[in-house]
Amino acid sequence: MNEFQLKYGCNPNQKPARIYMANGKDLPIEVLNGRPGYINFLDAFNSWQLVKELKEATGMASATSFKHVSPTSAAVGKKLSDRLKKACFVDDIEGLDDSPIACAYARARGTDRMSSFGDWIALSDKCDVTTANIIAREVSDGIIAPDYDEKALEILKTKKKGAYNIVKIDPNYVPEEIERKQVYGITFEQGRNNYKVEKSLLTNIVTANKDLPDDKAIDMMISLITLKYTQSNSVCFAEDGQAIGVGAGQQSRIHCTRLAASKADLWHLRQSDRVLSLQFADGIGRPDMNNIIDLYLSDVDSQDVLGDDVWQQFFKVRPKPFTRAEKDEYLSKITGVTVGSDAFFPFSDNIDKAAKSGVTYVVEPGGSIRDDLVIEAANKHNMVMAFTGMRLFHH
Repeated sequence: MNEFQLKYGCNPNQKPARIYMANGKDLPIEVLNGRPGYINFLDAFNSWQLVKELKEATGMASATSFKHVSPTSAAVGKKLSDRLKKACFVDDIEGLDDSPIACAYARARGTDRMSSFGDWIALSDKCDVTTANIIAREVSDGIIAPDYDEKALEILKTKKKGAYNIVKIDPNYVPEEIERKQVYGITFEQGRNNYKVEKSLLTNIVTANKDLPDDKAIDMMISLITLKYTQSNSVCFAEDGQAIGVGAGQQSRIHCTRLAASKADLWHLRQSDRVLSLQFADGIGRPDMNNIIDLYLSDVDSQDVLGDDVWQQFFKVRPKPFTRAEKDEYLSKITGVTVGSDAFFPFSDNIDKAAKSGVTYVVEPGGSIRDDLVIEAANKHNMVMAFTGMRLFHH
C-alpha cells in the first residue's frame, strides 16, 4: 500500500488529505482497525520515533502518551511500587509486574492524566494482554506498535464501539535521510535529526558535583529523548524512569520550566498520603477522580469552590483541606529529580525554579553567554549538570 486516504486534514475543511510515500515504496504501516486521521498519524509517527529511540538508548521496553504532536510523558518498563500503582490508577491490573511494556505505559499514562485524556499511544514492544487491559478502560484515540498479541488485539478492537485506531508499524523501517514539508506552498528540506542520545553524551559534567548514578543517567536520556520529539521550546522533568512534567511549545524557556515544574509538583503531590487516602464514592470514574484530585491540589481553595453537595457526591468522607503551606512542606522534601532542556538555559532563574521542584540533576546543551551564571546557580544547589553540546529543537 503506497498511500492511505484520510477523511480530512487538520480540520474538516482541509480536503483532500492523504499520507503516501513519495518514493513509490509501500507505507511501513498496516491499519488493523479504525480509520486514523491526519493528526492521528502525526502523533503516531512522532511517538513511534520516541519509543523506538528510547528502547535503543536504554535497552528497556518504552511507551509514550501523545497529544497534539507532543508527549504528555514517556517511560521505560520499570516495575511500579504499590504507591505508584495507586497513583497511576493501575493497582487492580493483574499481571502488571510481569509485563515491562505494561509498566511503561502505566507510568506514561498515569503521569499527566488530564493531558493524556484522548491520547495516542506508542509502544516499543508487542502489545500484550496486560497493556491492552489498561488501554481498554481509558479514553484514547489510537495506538501504534510493532505487533499485537491476538487476544490483546481483540480487546483493543472493542474500544470506541469497534472504531478504535490500531496501527502496526514495521520496526525495521528506516526513513530517507532527507525530509521535506511545505509551509504556505513553499517546500522546506533538511537532513533528518538522526542525532543519537546515549549515555556517552553525558560525560561533560560542568558542575563541582560530578556524581551521576546509572539510574539518573537513564532519567537524563529519557528527558532528552522526550524533548527531541516535543514541540519547542521545551523542558522536561524526569524521575524513576519516566517523564513527570513536560513544558512544551512556549516562547520563553522560563515559562517552559514553570509549566513542566508545575506538572512535576502535581505528580509528586498525587503520590502523597493525603491524596492516596481519599475515599471516593462508589461509581466515580477515573476521569472524574482525576479532575477532582487536580482541583483538590490546586492553589484555589477547593473547599470554597465546591459546595457541600458536590463533595458529598464525589466522596464517602469529605477530605481535609490540603493547604498551600502543607503542600510546600511536602514538596520541599523531594530530591533526585532530573530536568532537561532542548536548548541552553539562558538565565539562572530556570535553575532556581527547578530546585524548588526537587531537581538535583540537569542536562542541557550549554553554549549560552551566561553559562557561568547557570553553572554557579547549579553549584549553589549542589546539582549535577551535564552539557551535551547539541540542541534538540523540534518543529
